[in-house]
Amino acid sequence: MKQIVKIIRKVDIEKQYEQVLRLELDYELASLYDAMNSGDEIQKAKSKKRLAEIQKELEGMRAYA
Repeated sequence: MKQIVKIIRKVDIEKQYEQVLRLELDYELASLYDAMNSGDEIQKAKSKKRLAEIQKELEGMRAYA
């Protein structure tokens, strides 16, 4: 029974983490959009880098699902 509870908790934590990543993804997309409109090359690069990191994390989570 303890193993089942442990697995359920792990799944819940992973779902919460995925939701946080998706929120962060939305934020970075908005930041990238603003940077593109303002011509801020530094912020564009930062946002693109973070978006790539988020994508890798989400893909990694799907690989283990």
